[in-house]
Amino acid sequence: MHYPAVLLLLLPGGAEAFRICAFNAQRLTLSKVAREHVMDIFVRILARCDIMVLQEVVDSSGSAISLLLRELNRSHKTQVLDSYVYEDKDDLFAREPFVAQFTFPSKVLPSLVLVPLHTTPKAVEKELNALYDVFLDVSQRWQSKDMILLGDFNADCASLNKKRLAELALRTEAGFRWVIADGEDTTVRASTHCAYDRIVLHGERCQSLLSSAAAFNFPRSFRLNEEEALNISDHYPVEVELSRAAPRVQPLGLAALLLLLLLLLP
Repeated sequence: MHYPAVLLLLLPGGAEAFRICAFNAQRLTLSKVAREHVMDIFVRILARCDIMVLQEVVDSSGSAISLLLRELNRSHKTQVLDSYVYEDKDDLFAREPFVAQFTFPSKVLPSLVLVPLHTTPKAVEKELNALYDVFLDVSQRWQSKDMILLGDFNADCASLNKKRLAELALRTEAGFRWVIADGEDTTVRASTHCAYDRIVLHGERCQSLLSSAAAFNFPRSFRLNEEEALNISDHYPVEVELSRAAPRVQPLGLAALLLLLLLLLP
């Protein structure tokens, strides 16, 4: 079955930082969320975020998402300004990126673009290099360089070794910041340690607001054993927090100021 490329949910996140998340929910079906304990964990994961990129939704009826949304209050902290599905003329993507532009509650950055992607393991390098072309297309269409590329990139282990990872356009071209580190584990199984799921920031204003980025270890947070956690997904969500204002430059202390004056004296 062909999965939807991405589902974007606007959710009631925290009050201070603005949290953007991506989560490969591993075949999210109606029967999966119909289980009460599974629904409870999903709601707790989703409710932490202001925007959630939910991947591997396998439900043509839309009932699974309706059930989830019924348990969540809709957020008014952001709204979609525009969106489009990237025109994949050369058929490079198994799931064409669905790109969206959101309002952002910051005077520094009034709007932000999200570019989600779920690669297929057999063509990771090809798709991630093509993602750079999507970045260029978005930049030209909306005249914006401030964007976040995120999702299950399969960007580690057997799917993409370190040498091929280092040669990607998104690694060699200036301005891209991979905030989920190469050594991070985004997988639930104890037998694997792979940074499959990634978040990449581009744009000076966007990067200036970066507060934190990490994989969310929901089994540890919700005290689930591995078997219980795998009922939810075999991936951890990955998330980035953006502050609403750029960090202030700290004034020089007296000692530093005196040293600077001494250095400037002839």
